[in-house]
Amino acid sequence: MIDSFPYDYAASFLNHHLWRLERDIVQRRSFIRTLGAAALATTVAGAAGCSDDDTDGGPGDAGALEKITYLTSFGTFGRDAYAYVAKEKGYFSDAGFDVDIKPGNGSLENVKAIVGGTAQFTPIDLTGGLLAAGGANGQPKVTGFTAVAAIQQRTMAAIMSLAGYGIGTPKDLEGRTIADTPGSVVRNLFPTYAKLAKIDASKVTFVNGTAQTLFGTLAQHKVDAIGQFVVGKPTIEAIAKKDAVLLPYSDVLQDLYGNVLITGADYAKASPEKVTKFTEALLKGLQDAVTKPEEAGTILQKYVSTAVPASAAAELTLMNSFVRSESSGVPVGALDTERVARCIAILQGAGQIPTGLKPQDIISFDLVPKA
Repeated sequence: MIDSFPYDYAASFLNHHLWRLERDIVQRRSFIRTLGAAALATTVAGAAGCSDDDTDGGPGDAGALEKITYLTSFGTFGRDAYAYVAKEKGYFSDAGFDVDIKPGNGSLENVKAIVGGTAQFTPIDLTGGLLAAGGANGQPKVTGFTAVAAIQQRTMAAIMSLAGYGIGTPKDLEGRTIADTPGSVVRNLFPTYAKLAKIDASKVTFVNGTAQTLFGTLAQHKVDAIGQFVVGKPTIEAIAKKDAVLLPYSDVLQDLYGNVLITGADYAKASPEKVTKFTEALLKGLQDAVTKPEEAGTILQKYVSTAVPASAAAELTLMNSFVRSESSGVPVGALDTERVARCIAILQGAGQIPTGLKPQDIISFDLVPKA
């Protein structure tokens, strides 16, 4: 018979040490939980002692960024790549903003988004803004928005067609069909353009389109022309494999500005410093984009997978002369009171808006980069 004592002693010894080991583990876990709770309490207390206005942290601190929505002027074409450049290079975050960039759908729709509060900043064609604020063609006047900077120093609005479609002069538009978005400045300004270009506007038919479908509609010759900006030339030529034919509005409307940056009138009044910071960040991206269009095209594709960098760069190259004033000493983004007054006079002379609208009704000149 085998003696069981050594076995029982060993088992007892082992169980005793296992119990001590288990007790030590439990005690250590309890200590770690206590230490973690103390650290968390310290962190929360420290955070509670700081506010979003705390100046100890830089404007780019993630916790201090103000979330805003920015709409492009029209879709996600190269002409709007500068907003993505400002986002990619940290200009927005350095200014204190976390910017969600979404595609816009023309001046009127973008104005509605600003007035309705679904977006905080967007570029629109200044003429489109004047038409909205002035109550064009008997429509109710739209208020609640204000312009704070110029994007282009002259209008890029145009009628676009393709070689072989039979359009070469403004007069050729009579009897033809043009597709455009309902709120497009090209469409809304057409009566004034037609009057000065000696076109019978009643003989031209407009049909509705969207920013995403206009190029395809023209390339397939479902319409004779589309409303478009002149910088869309390389994009349509890449799609249609034909030469573009452009009828720029600036040929007869030389005083008109192009796009301007707008925001809510209440927001501009309540937070002028924020508006100034955002404007400076966006204009910095704009200058980078027209100076280095190839880089901007690559950045655009990072955010918009369907973008073609070469086409985007070509658009920005064409836009450069519209962004930078031919007059020396005029900074990017500047707006001139007298010139805006002439724009208003053109629209009033064409009978598109009634008298009474003043430049300061639509532009916050105290926030605009000085000419």
